[in-house]
Amino acid sequence: MTRTRRALSSLIVVAILATALSFASRALLGFYPWHIGSVVSVASAFGAKVGCSGFFVTGLDKQQIMDDLANYSPVNRLLTLEIDTRLPAVSAELLGMGRTSASYRPGLGCTLNIGDTSHLDQLNVPSSPAIVGDQLPWPAGPVIDTILLPRQVQLDVILEQDNIEGFDTRALLLVENGVVTAESYAEGFSAETKLLGWSMAKSLSAVMIGRAEALGIISRSDAGLFPNWAEDERNEINVEHMLQMASGLELEEIYAPGGDTTRMLFGSHNAASIGLNKPLAHRPGEHSVYTSATTNMLVHWLQQQLGGTPQHSLNFLYNELLQPMAMGHTIFEMDPSGALVGSSFAYASARDWARLGQLMLDDGVINQGSPQERRLLPAGWVKAASTPNRSSNESRYGYHFWLNQGAATSDERRYPLLPSDAYYMSGSRQQFVLMVPSQNLVLVRLGWSKNKYPLDKRYRALVPQAQIKES
Repeated sequence: MTRTRRALSSLIVVAILATALSFASRALLGFYPWHIGSVVSVASAFGAKVGCSGFFVTGLDKQQIMDDLANYSPVNRLLTLEIDTRLPAVSAELLGMGRTSASYRPGLGCTLNIGDTSHLDQLNVPSSPAIVGDQLPWPAGPVIDTILLPRQVQLDVILEQDNIEGFDTRALLLVENGVVTAESYAEGFSAETKLLGWSMAKSLSAVMIGRAEALGIISRSDAGLFPNWAEDERNEINVEHMLQMASGLELEEIYAPGGDTTRMLFGSHNAASIGLNKPLAHRPGEHSVYTSATTNMLVHWLQQQLGGTPQHSLNFLYNELLQPMAMGHTIFEMDPSGALVGSSFAYASARDWARLGQLMLDDGVINQGSPQERRLLPAGWVKAASTPNRSSNESRYGYHFWLNQGAATSDERRYPLLPSDAYYMSGSRQQFVLMVPSQNLVLVRLGWSKNKYPLDKRYRALVPQAQIKES
């Protein structure tokens, strides 16, 4: 069959599909039927990117990848994935159209091949945390000899219950008083498996900002962030506004074909470019709107302060965070331009995600009480990061961390059974790193759940006597 005939056949199939889909609901499909044109490009790019990282970073097989893709939309079952271990890369197409590929690079993970990406091949990935730490106890090293049998049994029961109920939980890990007391993994996953955090990457991005502040490279009060903001009120937007999702920019977080967010993650050479030309809708600091575009602009700005090149960002990530924190099973992926996708594409083991949670509980100090103790974040930064913002509409958000309780004691808790001082990292498909300062506890949950995960109920099963402050 000639290329022309194949294209014609594909168009006929799509036309038939579009007609059939016109009678279906958005809730069923995951998109509006009249967006069929965008569906082809988004689905192909989504399949290539998530498939590439799933295979080469996490180690999933093709069937599991297809199941994960279909969890977002049944349309993704129509994708054709080709995994090439020689390149290495993954390509995807929908009904023979929209072919897109993503390439894997050791230490960098996977990046969509949009525009020129040859510069990524020239990057020098710093070494992972030194082997000399191999005999040190967690979190300074990999040794965990602090498992408590009753806790382990509880966590195993929760993981089994989760998966009976269809939550597809892949990793659970509990840290109490600075040590791991239990960790449980579904079949096919382990303590070394790098799992996608989705928007938990935003919290990692915020920690990078905090580390840069500790080193005197930037300040939360820095404003005038981008040249094209210099001539209008956007020049008043500062780093803290961005950290609190209160820039005031006319942004939205809609994951639909043709929307800004999907275009940013799966159709752009530079993920930061989507938000840079947006006008103000509110005065900076007055209104909080959660958007991935905000994080990607912030990380792009940080790269400029570090020296302006992808190598500068990579060196900073490894030298200032991953190596000191012994995060040897973490990959933070870049967009095609070479900027970290700060909003979405961080993969880490449950133990590494827990290290970030413990860093927050310990006020920005790593390995507290040990010879390896070291301050990474400015004193007081964690308190500010976990304090309600001053926006008029939604105060239950800190520096890229979700807060259970807002500024007013009358504010409804996000999770009623969690203590009011609880806060957490959160990502799509119900990824969580929960920090509870009053209990000195970190709970990590990683999986692939379409439905809301009962985080507070699982916490209460582990800590039934926790003090829940009354509103």
